[in-house]
Amino acid sequence: MKLRVLVLINAAAVAVTLSALNYYFRHNWYDVAITFGVTIITSFLIFYWLIEKYIYSKIKLIYKLIHNLKLGRDLRDALGEHVSADPINDVENEVKEWAKQKKIEIDELRTQEKFRRDFLSNISHEFKTPLFAIQGYIEAIQDDEFDDLDMAKDFLTKAARNVDRLSYLIKDLDEISKLETGEMAINYTKFKINDLIKEVFESMEMKASQHHIKLVFKQKYDEPIPVYADREKMVQVLVNLIDNSLKYGKEGGSTSISLFELHDQVLVEVTDDGIGIEEKYLPRLFERFFRTDTSRSRQIGGSGLGLAIVKHIVEAHQQTINVRSTEGLGSTFGFTLQKNKPALQFPNIPVLKS
Repeated sequence: MKLRVLVLINAAAVAVTLSALNYYFRHNWYDVAITFGVTIITSFLIFYWLIEKYIYSKIKLIYKLIHNLKLGRDLRDALGEHVSADPINDVENEVKEWAKQKKIEIDELRTQEKFRRDFLSNISHEFKTPLFAIQGYIEAIQDDEFDDLDMAKDFLTKAARNVDRLSYLIKDLDEISKLETGEMAINYTKFKINDLIKEVFESMEMKASQHHIKLVFKQKYDEPIPVYADREKMVQVLVNLIDNSLKYGKEGGSTSISLFELHDQVLVEVTDDGIGIEEKYLPRLFERFFRTDTSRSRQIGGSGLGLAIVKHIVEAHQQTINVRSTEGLGSTFGFTLQKNKPALQFPNIPVLKS
């Protein structure tokens, strides 16, 4: 409600009251009219001055402060000074909107705090496991004083494997950190995704045979499909996804890759027929160190960061990744890549000779 309307209502209320009293005592309509006119004008001027000086000016100051805080310095300088026609109503809306925004920010901070606690707990556990194993093997060798050389060699081999696991953890964490902060550059090149998939399959054939899992890339994808992305990063994405499918696939099963050409993108899907994932776990699947089956994951090994790295690489390319899965039937991970658009072909225009 605007100030003049508010003051006019109050002035009219006072004028009506005094006019009613005047009529009650004098019963003269002329005096009532004079009383009403003088009272409403006088009340309006006095109320307007008082409210403007002691209340309205302070409300406008509060509104200006809230509005400027919301905009920030850059937007405030760009838009200039803002004057509201109805600061009483606007300040109410601004405060409500601001309170809603702050509530969202607080909820996000609480979520981030929970994520930070979970992350610190997970990373502490991930580091403690190999460190305690290394410590145990070294202490066993020291207690034995190298009397049993075969046992010492065996323990040193196991300690070395745990050192490798720590190295993988540190390397993966460093890579995620660089991807998140933008320190790791994406080197875009043009290449054929078909050829890249075949190369990755060749490099992982031995590991797949150890798991008794067949790698499938159908002949219908021999038609070259050029994409525009970081070739080395895409190798890492495919290796991580295939490696994940081998770890959780079933013996004698298969892992296949399919390609789907969209308008200006290519959809790459990695599908396995393994144990699958419960639906409740799907939203958290790309979180760092998140494991659906902790005991089995520990036995299988790995840093627990593979899918998180995949997600960061794909999103660094301004693309999307998703997963769909049915427990007991298998999982499909799909991500998009920018299709390499063919160069524009200009027709040969004959040159006219004079």
